[in-house]
Amino acid sequence: MKDTAKGAGRDTVAAGREPGDPLGVAVVGAGYWGPNLVRNFQSSPGFRLRWLCDLNVDRARQVLGGYSTVQATADYAAVLADPEVDAVAVATPAGTHLDVALAALRAGKHVLVEKPLAATYEDGLKLVREAEERGLTLMCDHTYCYTPAVARIRDMVRSGELGDIQFVDSVRINLGLVQKDVDVLWDLAPHDLSVLDFILPDHVQPVAVAAHGADPIGAGQSCVAYLTLQLSTGAIAHVHVNWLSPTKVRTTMVGGSKRTLVWDDLNPSQRVAVFDRGVDLTAPQEIGEDERRDMLVSYRTGDMVAPAIGEKEALRSMVEEFADAIRTRRPALTDGRAGLKVLDILEAASRSLEFRGAVVGLRTGR
Repeated sequence: MKDTAKGAGRDTVAAGREPGDPLGVAVVGAGYWGPNLVRNFQSSPGFRLRWLCDLNVDRARQVLGGYSTVQATADYAAVLADPEVDAVAVATPAGTHLDVALAALRAGKHVLVEKPLAATYEDGLKLVREAEERGLTLMCDHTYCYTPAVARIRDMVRSGELGDIQFVDSVRINLGLVQKDVDVLWDLAPHDLSVLDFILPDHVQPVAVAAHGADPIGAGQSCVAYLTLQLSTGAIAHVHVNWLSPTKVRTTMVGGSKRTLVWDDLNPSQRVAVFDRGVDLTAPQEIGEDERRDMLVSYRTGDMVAPAIGEKEALRSMVEEFADAIRTRRPALTDGRAGLKVLDILEAASRSLEFRGAVVGLRTGR
């Protein structure tokens, strides 16, 4: 396979086409997630889907339908050799992400990778460095970050509307599906960790993690896990993931010094609620000697506001972000570096599990 010159990716549109023309894109993988990407790329004015590549060509043809003009193939080399393909979306198993994405980058293609970015931090770092050296867009499909609710939460946190972040508590539990190749942390926590990275202000970073897990059914890996992140400001973030819960819960609470926000992803009528309630601490010099003991801590009870949140498919917004990042040559909101941060935490959490909850420092937090 021809190795294009470093930096060649900055010419984002194939020769012979106008800059405003749709970007040619290929989807690799027609399994669980690939069909969702196919549908959204086909409906996006920013892209023209040219290929669906899968080792099972019949499955790829079935996804496309009998009247599609998109080409189905098992020949990945042919996809990368097509000069009309500007970008490749990778929806294959995590263990293949390095080889598939690296080949696309070396062919001069922009790359979107389904989470996780790679199977290991070191593999993810190789992809990030390759993309940066070639001037190509590398984006991680952290889908939850593109929901209208999370976009609104990011705005409120980063604008200071909640005040200084004091804690984050996230719960993602349901019954199954128990995975054979990964534990519950690697299966479910990437969603919460990607959202955490997305909403936190730039000056607030996780610096260490401690994880506890249990395998009460003998599945061979943790089915219930609790992860606690130390943040650079002294605050903490907590994530609870569970395959064994009889009920499905997806909630995140973000506590600030001014307000506290609750996101309930399973409540379409009130996904986000903001509470003007909390605890205030009065400086000792501000009160008299006799009152100090009783008045250092006071409780604030105010209104609850449920801001209006629009409905839009997250994948549609993600695809739009991918196109805009390519055309404007800026990092995507969930770029390769964001994917690396999630891998860093997951690997550190796995080490913490091995050492019975020991605190493990993070690479990206140093």
